[in-house]
Amino acid sequence: MIIKLTKENLFEIKNPDFSQYAQIYARVYDHFIEQVESTGMELEQNLEEEAHPKLKRLREKKAHFRNSDKSITTHWISSACEACQKGVGTVTLYVSLMCHRNCFFCFNPNQESYEQFTHQKRNCVEELGQMFKQGQKLSHLALTGGEPLLHKKEMLEFFQYAKEKSPRTHTRLYTSGDFLDREILQELKNAGLKEIRFSIKMEDPEQIKKEVYERIALAKEYISDVMVEMPVLPGSLSEMKEVLLELERIGISGINLLEFCFPFHNAEEFKKRGYKVKNPPFKVLYDYWYAGGLPISRSELECLDLMEFALEEQLKIGVHYCSLENKQTGQIYQQNLGQKVSNLMFFSPTEYFFKSAKVFGKDIEKVRKVFKKKNISQFQINTDYQFLEFHVSQIKLLKDLDIEIGISSNIMETREDGKYLRELKIDLTYPKEFDLKKDI
Repeated sequence: MIIKLTKENLFEIKNPDFSQYAQIYARVYDHFIEQVESTGMELEQNLEEEAHPKLKRLREKKAHFRNSDKSITTHWISSACEACQKGVGTVTLYVSLMCHRNCFFCFNPNQESYEQFTHQKRNCVEELGQMFKQGQKLSHLALTGGEPLLHKKEMLEFFQYAKEKSPRTHTRLYTSGDFLDREILQELKNAGLKEIRFSIKMEDPEQIKKEVYERIALAKEYISDVMVEMPVLPGSLSEMKEVLLELERIGISGINLLEFCFPFHNAEEFKKRGYKVKNPPFKVLYDYWYAGGLPISRSELECLDLMEFALEEQLKIGVHYCSLENKQTGQIYQQNLGQKVSNLMFFSPTEYFFKSAKVFGKDIEKVRKVFKKKNISQFQINTDYQFLEFHVSQIKLLKDLDIEIGISSNIMETREDGKYLRELKIDLTYPKEFDLKKDI
């Protein structure tokens, strides 16, 4: 068992040196929360306890939990979603960030060079050609936006080129569907498009939604995998159930229910709707690539309710809850996979962080005595922070000791002057309660 350390439970640590060390991360978290609140958004109370019975019922109803419970599915799931877990061999590009919509929750303004690419276009065919020239193998390839259908010529050239150079690559397109018709669908089919993902905006008038449903049904005639991907806005549960039933009637492959996020801007619109930031926002605080922002409280709870509804109604379409945490594991995996690190580090097969164990202050000598008796010489002592660091597999040797152990989570970063392993978090465990296979 591992106890996640927070500002609220630091008092449980009896070892003063360990407590002092853990407070470093508590202060980092406090600073992060100050930054969140400076945007004008409030944090919700911690609602993790509300999620537990929902998750339990989903397990009982045989929902499939994947990626260490960050992703939950029923029936079908896109192979692109499976590949996203590690992010290897999968690339998403855009022609531009131009869009005819004005969604209040859009996170594209967080994208690098956003202003530039709302007016200019990228040469995606050239970028893709460079990847192939460098020998990059792509299992999955996507085109997003903005709205890709605003650039019909470039969009079709992109998929035609992908089909020519790598016909086995699974290609997909993200679109609002507003400009889709039979002619374009036929051209996309000819270009080898394997999957198309529509978005449905819950704030759209019913007539607009009806037209999107009609285009979704039309796409089924041409593209093998047709699905919807959309965030679940808190308070939209009843409407979202109707969406699921309508998609079931149409008979598409599935839907991705995304955890709704605050994109660090447009706070007034979020506050006007009564939205608050999920608490805690992240299990491990870090600068994640995914530009979505901060998870909004109660979105996850309604996603879980929708998953249960799909199971109770025995819907045949695939329903997938994709949490914000699920979108971030690919980055952790790619940064850490294959990196040369100290032999004290353990690569977690579930979280993809490098893990190590630490004991502090007065407990150092107790552990050294055990290691000496067991002929364990692979450990390191840090005199600045008064800890002894060792491999997590050695915790089992300390079962007779009444001590507290810190579990360190780390990620490899590439900076201008080289690579550095950065510690992101410290948690708490006890020798008698730690299980390497279950906990890490």
